[in-house]
Amino acid sequence: MREISIVGIGKLGLCFALTLEKFGYSVLGVDVSSEYVSSINEKRLKSNEPGVEDHLLRSKNFTATTSLRKAVEYSDVLFIVVATPSLPSGRYDHSQVEGVIDQIEKIGKQESRKQFIVCCTVMPGYCDSIRDRLDSLNFSVSYNPEFIAQGTILRDQENPDMVLIGQADQTSGEIIESIYRNSTKSNPRICRMSPTEAEITKISLNCFLTTKIAFANMVGDIVTKSGGNPAVVLSAIGSDSRIGQKYLKYGFGYGGPCFPRDNRALGIYAKDINMPSLIGNATDISNDLHLNYQIAEFARNNDVRNEIQINCVTYKPDSTMLVESQQLKFAAGLANLGYKVVINERLDVIEQLKELYPEKFTYKVRM
Repeated sequence: MREISIVGIGKLGLCFALTLEKFGYSVLGVDVSSEYVSSINEKRLKSNEPGVEDHLLRSKNFTATTSLRKAVEYSDVLFIVVATPSLPSGRYDHSQVEGVIDQIEKIGKQESRKQFIVCCTVMPGYCDSIRDRLDSLNFSVSYNPEFIAQGTILRDQENPDMVLIGQADQTSGEIIESIYRNSTKSNPRICRMSPTEAEITKISLNCFLTTKIAFANMVGDIVTKSGGNPAVVLSAIGSDSRIGQKYLKYGFGYGGPCFPRDNRALGIYAKDINMPSLIGNATDISNDLHLNYQIAEFARNNDVRNEIQINCVTYKPDSTMLVESQQLKFAAGLANLGYKVVINERLDVIEQLKELYPEKFTYKVRM
């Protein structure tokens, strides 16, 4: 199968489309915005994700459309990469996936068996909940989330440690695995399991990372309170092969679009099935306590009359995203204490900040 359709070509879906195209697939992407689709087809799209513009300019077999019907007709494999934002309850909002299914129902039952592969993060059990509905339309439902980081999406897609496949059946699993075998350079481990097992695996993996980050910061706080160097202690702890050095650094707590949401979602699902999830809840509490300690320690060591310069308030330096950024919460905490906080950031980040905090900070544009 050399033709693939990707429904949802925002940043993640677009990167996935470009990665597949680079490895020889012909890809048709679907988006609701006609202007966005035109900017892709005319290769004038601007993106702050490294490598995207260059990949798009060099692509020969990737086009975009606003027609889901065309995508269904184009390929027997549809990757669904639409947004699943968090609801106020902490659960994932599946409405965009449901919207795609509604449209497919209107298109009607397919003559040949097709693959409906959900790539966005969903609550455990969701893929099974839509299985019968799509099976009647001759679609198999599988789950295949990605593990990427903003700022390195293309690199991460080409070089994953592991590919997670919640297969509808053996045939579906083989189809998805073959695509990744042909489009990755790292010879990743392929983990095939049921959709629900894969849904749990996805959020649990990120929850383990939040736990490791929170643990490192807890230890670091203890060390600094004792007059020691957190880096020395954490480096020694990470030297044990059972622990490892990754994500075992002292600094800001976890934030961004994935870690906090996955942590909450796993706890909600565990509660749904009457299985207590104490570690995830404790990790969130620890993350908040660490931020409070950082603000208090800064205030203890810095006169409130001093002007404070902060160079990065996005959740990670190579991203422009502010979602649940601990750095931004730190800056806001200092401003709330009466410090004059000057934020040196990129223009597009400053524009976001001015909408959120029109009077809390002073801004300076940096390149």
